[in-house]
Amino acid sequence: MKNKLLIIGASGHGKVVADIALKMKKWQRIVFLDDDENVTTSMGIEVIGKSNMALELINEYDIIVGVGNNATREMIQTQLEVRGASIPVLIHPSAVVGEQVEIGIGTVIMAGTIINCCTKIGKGSIINTGSTIDHDNCIEDYVHISPGAHLAGAVSIGKGSWLGIGSVVSNNVNITDGSKFGAGAVVVRDITVPGTYVGVPVRRV
Repeated sequence: MKNKLLIIGASGHGKVVADIALKMKKWQRIVFLDDDENVTTSMGIEVIGKSNMALELINEYDIIVGVGNNATREMIQTQLEVRGASIPVLIHPSAVVGEQVEIGIGTVIMAGTIINCCTKIGKGSIINTGSTIDHDNCIEDYVHISPGAHLAGAVSIGKGSWLGIGSVVSNNVNITDGSKFGAGAVVVRDITVPGTYVGVPVRRV
């Protein structure tokens, strides 16, 4: 771990990442990279250049990808990993993380989140504000669990999936890679076909 943090992306998600980093008090300096030339600061934090500068700064900074889009976040983080970047895990001080929880690099755990024991969360994922993940869950890489989503025990979420705000997943449900769920979706059975799902209970659209 280094004493400086570089956040790629200075927009909405990047701001929340920065807020968590500030509250963690582990880095002496925090800066952004962003491709919008009109953005010079965000949250009072300096934007020092465009995202393609990250590889030039790889030996100087810990680097986290503050981009909400799962596919984009995966692309950028994979490039950083190949080059040997130091990629931290960010956990808001108010989050509750149980025993024997594994969290992959580049994952961000936001305020008010509860993750119960024996759960595994892959790399580059977003566990968003006020969401809950119960015991023995398996969340694969580059998943986004939106604010206020609730997962019961022994749930499996496939790589690159996105659960919309307020989603609910019943216990022992398996969701395949690349699945997307609308706001307030209720998942009570296994999802074996990738796609977009909405409703109570969900249906594919």
